[in-house]
Amino acid sequence: MPKAYSDQEKEYIRKRLKEEAAKCLAQYGIKRTTVDEIVHRVKIPKGTFYLFYHSKEMLLFEVILEQHDLIEEKLWKEISTIAPKDFNAEKLTDIIVGFYQMAGEMPILKLLNSGEIELLARKLPPQVLEEHLGHDNAMVDRLFASFPIKNNVDTRALSAAFRAIYFSTLHKEEIGEEHYEEGLRLMVVGLINQLL
Repeated sequence: MPKAYSDQEKEYIRKRLKEEAAKCLAQYGIKRTTVDEIVHRVKIPKGTFYLFYHSKEMLLFEVILEQHDLIEEKLWKEISTIAPKDFNAEKLTDIIVGFYQMAGEMPILKLLNSGEIELLARKLPPQVLEEHLGHDNAMVDRLFASFPIKNNVDTRALSAAFRAIYFSTLHKEEIGEEHYEEGLRLMVVGLINQLL
């Protein structure tokens, strides 16, 4: 019978699982990170892991989402500091390009360029991925509501386009690192011009 944990212990174990999962992701990637390694680092029985997460993939996805949410929040804070009278396409482009550059440098998110994100996505319940997509769409809606956009803009299509640009950051080498930053800026400028 599994041990009963207090709320404080549960919070501590969940925190430690995420910390060690993040370290394992950075060291081993998704495929080679194992539940055995994580529980060994946290010093809990393997059965306890499954009291908190149904699978390794759910834990890893939560860790990745926390990094994702962190950079989204930074993006939102930067955009919300622009005074309406100072708002222009160039400032918005600078902020969004900076967002993509920051995301591309985050250790956990850098791992995703190996194709392992597809492996992770295949092992997650479809409703988890749909919920994440809904979260992304809500974030884009929140951003779009904060500045003047053209009438009849398909925000879902633009949201998908911004997501596609993000996925391009995972393939810098294949695209060509020498001119990648210029290409990134051109893509963002193109979307901003369609938006404003």
